[in-house]
Amino acid sequence: MSSIVANAGRARFAAAAKVLKPRCFSSSLRRQESENPPKPPKPIDDSTSALDYKRTLRHRPPPLPSMDLPRSRSAEEAVTNILYNTPPPSLQPFKKHVLNCLVQNEPGVLSRVSGILAGRGFNIDSLVVCRTEIRDLSRMCIVLRGQDGVVEQARRQLEDLVPVWAVLDYTDTHCIERELLLAKVSILGPEYVEEQLLGGPTHEPRRSNHSSLPSTDPKLERETVLAQHFEHAADPEGVAAGPAPLTPSETLRLKSDHLQAIKVLSAQFGGRIVDVSEHSVIVEVCGKTKRVEAFLALLKPFGLLESARTGLMVMPRTPIKYAEESDELEEGGSVDASLLPPG
Repeated sequence: MSSIVANAGRARFAAAAKVLKPRCFSSSLRRQESENPPKPPKPIDDSTSALDYKRTLRHRPPPLPSMDLPRSRSAEEAVTNILYNTPPPSLQPFKKHVLNCLVQNEPGVLSRVSGILAGRGFNIDSLVVCRTEIRDLSRMCIVLRGQDGVVEQARRQLEDLVPVWAVLDYTDTHCIERELLLAKVSILGPEYVEEQLLGGPTHEPRRSNHSSLPSTDPKLERETVLAQHFEHAADPEGVAAGPAPLTPSETLRLKSDHLQAIKVLSAQFGGRIVDVSEHSVIVEVCGKTKRVEAFLALLKPFGLLESARTGLMVMPRTPIKYAEESDELEEGGSVDASLLPPG
C-alpha cells in the first residue's frame, strides 16, 4: 500500500514539474522582451542606396597592367629626364562648365560637394539646389570655369561620393537655361540714390548732416571747413552739396516718368513690376544669364538700389525625331523653274 502511495506522489510531482516548465520559459521570454524593446525598421532610402545603384549599373575599369620595376638611374639620367621629359602645362582654354548632380536629400551633401570643388581650386560662379519631384532626391546645378580635363577629374571625384547618384556635364548639351532676377530700382533718379541708401528700409531720401554730429576734435573740424572753402573758391556762386529739393508736383511728374520708362524696359525683356512703393519699385526678370546681365546694365542709369539673382538652372532639350529628315527633304526637294529669275 505504501508503494502505491509513493508511486502516486511521484506521478503528481512529475506532472507538476511538466506544468511549471513552460511557465518558467514564458517568464524568461518576457524578461528578455522587456530588456530589448522593439526597434523601428531601418529606412530603405538612405545614403547607401546611391552607392548600391552605382555598384550594380556602373562597370569598373580593368586594373592597370603590371609593370616591371625600373632600374636604378644615375644622377645625370635623372636630371635629363626632369629637363626634357617633363610634360608642359596644359594649353586648354578655360571655359564655362555646367554640372548637374543628383544627390541624396540628406544633411551635409552640399558641404561635401563644395569642399571637393574648393579643394581643386574651383570658384563656383553659381550653385542652385532644391528637392526634386522625388522626396529622397535633390538636384544641384553648378556653374564653374576651368579646363576640360580638370573639370572631368572633378566630375568623376564627385560621382564617387556615397550620397551622389550621378553627375552629368551639360556643357556641350542643348539645354534650356534660366535665371531669375529681382532688382529694386529708384523712381526718383540716379541723383537721389546715395540719399535713398541712407533712408533705411523705406529708401526715403535723407541728406547726411555732418554738422549735427558731435565733434570730438574742433581743430579737425576747422581744417575740414577750410579745405571745403578752398575747393569751392574757384566757383563764386558755390557748389551745391546735392540736388535741389523738388516741389511735390515735380516729384510726382518725375516718379511717373521713371516708372513708365522702367515698365517699358521690363516688358521688352519679358519682365514685370512686382512691387511699387513710394520711392522705388521691384522688377522681376527671368531669362538667360547674358540677358539678365544686359537688363542689369540698362537698369543702372535709373539708380539701382538692390539686386538678387538665383543662379543658373538648366534642363536638357528633348530632341525631335523627324527634324533631321524633314531638313534633308527640304534641301533636296524639286525646284519650280518658273520661279527662278531669268538668265
